[in-house]
Amino acid sequence: MKIRVVSSREEIPNLNQDETVIHLAFRPSNTDIFTLVQTCPKVEVIQLPGSYRRTISKSIEMFMDMQNIKLMEGDVWGHRKDINEYYSTSTVINDRIKHLKSEGTPDEVIADKLSREGKLNKDMLLYMLSK
Repeated sequence: MKIRVVSSREEIPNLNQDETVIHLAFRPSNTDIFTLVQTCPKVEVIQLPGSYRRTISKSIEMFMDMQNIKLMEGDVWGHRKDINEYYSTSTVINDRIKHLKSEGTPDEVIADKLSREGKLNKDMLLYMLSK
């Protein structure tokens, strides 16, 4: 899975309209979120670092809920934006997901196990498992 990393509000108008998973590496305002949703109408997940997630207003949370957009807390550890604008999950994680699913392991157990092993948080893993 690829996560589009956006490091400043100036990048939002230039995003591809087909982006579905976006990590905001800056503290977004309400206007930034509205602009993002207008620019990327297919967005399903917006991920923010924990400290930024706690500053999102209730009105934006309600707006995102009405738009069926998941707001997740998390980081893209070790990602260098100057090298690639996307953070891609490792093939090891993807292979582990396929292997555990083929064994009939419940999604919740897979997410718990891989969140300890990998760099993704449980919510993002559950989202990946649902796709």
